[in-house]
Amino acid sequence: MKNVLILGAGQSTPYLIDYMLREAEKHDWFITVCDMNYETAALHVNGHSNGLAIEFDVNDERMRKAQISKSDVVINMLAPTFQYLIALDCLNFGKHMITASYENINIQDLHKDALRKDILILNEMGLDPGIDHMSAISLIHKIKEEGGQIKTFISYGSGLPAPEVESNPLKYCITWNPRNVVMSGESGAQYMENRKVKILSHHALFQRTWSVDVDGIGTLEAYPNRDSIIYRELFKIPNVETMIRGTLRYPGWCETWLQLVKLGYPNENMRIPNLSEFSYSDLVETFLPVNDSGSKIQQRVANFLGINPTGEIMKKLNWLGIFSQDKIKGNPKTAAEVLKDLLIEKMPLPAGARDMVALVHEIEAVYPDKNKKYRITSTLIEFGEPNGFTAIAKTVGLPAAIAAKLLLTDRLPITGCQIPTHPVIYKPVLEELENLGLKFVEKVEEI
Repeated sequence: MKNVLILGAGQSTPYLIDYMLREAEKHDWFITVCDMNYETAALHVNGHSNGLAIEFDVNDERMRKAQISKSDVVINMLAPTFQYLIALDCLNFGKHMITASYENINIQDLHKDALRKDILILNEMGLDPGIDHMSAISLIHKIKEEGGQIKTFISYGSGLPAPEVESNPLKYCITWNPRNVVMSGESGAQYMENRKVKILSHHALFQRTWSVDVDGIGTLEAYPNRDSIIYRELFKIPNVETMIRGTLRYPGWCETWLQLVKLGYPNENMRIPNLSEFSYSDLVETFLPVNDSGSKIQQRVANFLGINPTGEIMKKLNWLGIFSQDKIKGNPKTAAEVLKDLLIEKMPLPAGARDMVALVHEIEAVYPDKNKKYRITSTLIEFGEPNGFTAIAKTVGLPAAIAAKLLLTDRLPITGCQIPTHPVIYKPVLEELENLGLKFVEKVEEI
């Protein structure tokens, strides 16, 4: 019997756990699901004879090493903070590791040791990053094989409520790790446009937006996502002139989120003394100059941010609850934790509602032999099941689950520290994703 260890049972993992338990019945595997919240892990294991739920603290070294040492494959769905720690343990015990998180900058230092130990440390095996990489590199290889030269590569990803969901003014619902939403853009972004490198700080990120029309969905807004330029090398398109990876939101999100960034909420490093004794309004006061005017806090915030005190942005901030006189709930230590808890409270996916995942690649390629230029648009739209698996859970969990199955059945002949841009990884994974209904639709236009 082979043993699979799944670390983390949050919002992105239910489909992954379900898939692995169904496969365990066919292959005589045993699936151990670990989470700080035992009830959450147990809910997803649901008494399955090939599964076990465990209350788990990743910082408990003895517990962590005991679980990893007896596993054949570790699927790490914990926060990115723990990626390197888990990878080190997997390396020491000679165990494969798969994660959906962006590859930690230190992970590549383990590449030679992973090759020596004959193990695979596979990162970025989720939705974004993950399916986006695999579909993009597959499309790029196809264009190159046909003689095309890629001049523009723009890729978008998003997890949103379905268009019909109108549950809150910001038209957003929390269906994945809320911490990632709060800290989105924390490092700013860089990209290339018309051969010119553009760099944005965190504070400027949500001002650099543009409209994107997505087939079947309508007009969304985009902003740059992290470091796009590194993908020139990873995708082997060094001569590309425009290289942008962006995040999609419904229009109006970015102008509101910009104000929360300007105030200072996305800060998880600065601990605020006695924060749990504050009201939400008290926390806003900490971001403002000393008040000598006697004006209402909403007016002073509007003046500080340079926005209309009676406009739509202020209405959304009011709805979010940051001006409430109520005492802050829970026991947060930072402004980022307060904002995270507000998002969880204010933005749940309503019962019976669907979420949505959208991935879009826009490529412009020149074909010298044909003396023609084409725009290729490749789009994936996936909806969640009302009161069932979310689209986020399916698209984040499936790539990692499929990779684990390939490893356990000796059909993934690659070792070292990798992301899924190698054909031996992306080809079989994309094939199974398509068999399960996750298929990109391509549109080709001569330009």
